[in-house]
Amino acid sequence: MATDVNISETLTTMETDEANNAQSGRAIKNIDWIPCKDFTVEIGEQQIRQYMDTWEIETPGWLYSVRFLRQTELEFKTQFQYEAKWSTPTPSAPIPRATASVYFTIEISKAKPNTLPVDVHFLVESKRSEHIPGQTRFREKWLMDVIESKALLMDTVDF
Repeated sequence: MATDVNISETLTTMETDEANNAQSGRAIKNIDWIPCKDFTVEIGEQQIRQYMDTWEIETPGWLYSVRFLRQTELEFKTQFQYEAKWSTPTPSAPIPRATASVYFTIEISKAKPNTLPVDVHFLVESKRSEHIPGQTRFREKWLMDVIESKALLMDTVDF
């Protein structure tokens, strides 16, 4: 999955996170990622779920599903790509109008010792910034922005 990463946007997010952490005294939550030698597609999905459970989601009702998308062999690493699809279904609207996806890539290095943890990064749908667990605080607003944008677009289209 090739992406254009906006370096200035990523740096601004990281600087803001560092400043917020210094002010609030809150650490960015992360998990202990599995060593490369023990990785499987199923464990990757479990770890993504475990990591997303550390996110500080304040609005009740958010649900997600995770699915494995593909494996890509590159010269020095193998990439495993997953999609976490988020929505806020309710009893009156069990099928949400829109969803927001977070795309995770887990990389297994072919050059580094296989006892090191996997490398993980993620992108939020329609955003260009790449995030690394433990370095960026996830913001619920990112999910809300994606869903609101889709809802606004759907309101302009006549079916």
